[in-house]
Amino acid sequence: MPYSEQTVTSVRRWSDKTFSLTTTRPEDFNFANGEFVSIGLRPEGKLIARAYSIVSSNDKDYLEFLSIHIPEGPLTSRLAEVHSGDSVWINSKSTGTLTLKHIQPGRHLFLLSTGTGIAPFMSLIRDTNLYEHFEHVVLVHSVRTREELAYKEEIESLCSDQLSYVPTVTRETFTNTQRGADLFRSGELFGHVGLPQAEPQHDRVMICGNPEMNKEMALYLKETGWTETSHRGLGNFTTEKAFAIRSE
Repeated sequence: MPYSEQTVTSVRRWSDKTFSLTTTRPEDFNFANGEFVSIGLRPEGKLIARAYSIVSSNDKDYLEFLSIHIPEGPLTSRLAEVHSGDSVWINSKSTGTLTLKHIQPGRHLFLLSTGTGIAPFMSLIRDTNLYEHFEHVVLVHSVRTREELAYKEEIESLCSDQLSYVPTVTRETFTNTQRGADLFRSGELFGHVGLPQAEPQHDRVMICGNPEMNKEMALYLKETGWTETSHRGLGNFTTEKAFAIRSE
């Protein structure tokens, strides 16, 4: 069977729009940090499933997911109501383009996310192996309200000489109120973290967020000399194509 029944082990509400849940991990389920998998529910016996990035790193014996709550969403309206002990169904195969094998080795890695797009980057930064591939990693997370800064305290505890965290809140008073994409394009981001301007010959970028941000940043990078990973080969930046369906 492509889907196996698993058990919800915990639920955390970050805001009225976002929540995370942990589940048991299917036997023999393997994945690369940064990938996503389809998860679903069976109301009235019919499976409703969507793609979700895996938040937990692949060395854990459980799986963790971050979701937005859309009241009219066929899945998220129901997923937001689950509790510990409830069942979810998880596909046996993961995939995705936000893994180390989908980007060239480089100097500095910039992870640009909005909303629940931070999910695959949590999996990456929780893995010590990431820091063997890059001198410095910068995680940028843009949200509308402070409550939506999921995992903020954990990320701050992980910050080190090799990891910088730049949270931005666009609709409330906050240290940074510009979108992460704007900070990158203007060059302000690099001053914030004490690094030189990103250069395509040395640095790498991963992007995961709302479709508009993904397209906007991909276009900007291409116009300024960066190359996107595709079927033609590895580039110096990559985006997650599945994010659009993760928001349903």
